[in-house]
Amino acid sequence: MRALLLRDLALAVRAGGGFGLGLSFFLIVTVLVPFAVGPDTGTLAPIAPGVLWIGALLACLLSLDRILALDWEDGSLDLLATAPLPLEGIVTVKALAHWITTGLPLVAAAPALGVLLSLPGPGYLWLFVSLLLGTPALSVIGTFGAALVVGLKRGGLLMSLLVLPLYVPTLIFGAEVARRGAEGLDVQTPLLMLAGISTGSLALLPFAAAAVLRVNLR
Repeated sequence: MRALLLRDLALAVRAGGGFGLGLSFFLIVTVLVPFAVGPDTGTLAPIAPGVLWIGALLACLLSLDRILALDWEDGSLDLLATAPLPLEGIVTVKALAHWITTGLPLVAAAPALGVLLSLPGPGYLWLFVSLLLGTPALSVIGTFGAALVVGLKRGGLLMSLLVLPLYVPTLIFGAEVARRGAEGLDVQTPLLMLAGISTGSLALLPFAAAAVLRVNLR
């Protein structure tokens, strides 16, 4: 599993779907919002948590089609399916590689980009915590979506349509944690819901993705 993880990390960086693409898109979204709504702090501060979460979600979405597509194109996916490692473990490793190369850099960059949107001081910690808890769910759900469309030509648009509705609960509770934290309110309920979504996704979706891959590889 370690060798597979290192291989996927190297492929993600070489293919241009790793650190640079997601961070660049996240930065563009953050910079453009003040131009659209104005630089007034009173306007930006209330919407900052939601904007940052939407930017992170869309940045994750950009690289989902590369999770399995490269392995499908060069035939590696067929070899991985016949390897001693269970297909559920392979799917989990690929989701982890996507999170490390895409989700984790977004988590680290979000507090710095919050300065551009005048995020209130108490909100920085909770923005970081919410993204740290929520982005693993985005990667696992995205891996499931990638498994659904693997082998389809131009399946990126279809995958986006399939995955985006599944992202909505994570977006709602993640942004709510950051918003409540920024306003000094209690964050326990949305934080527990967000943690539940992530743990539930990690527990169930690798098995669903593996089952879909077995059907698509027949």
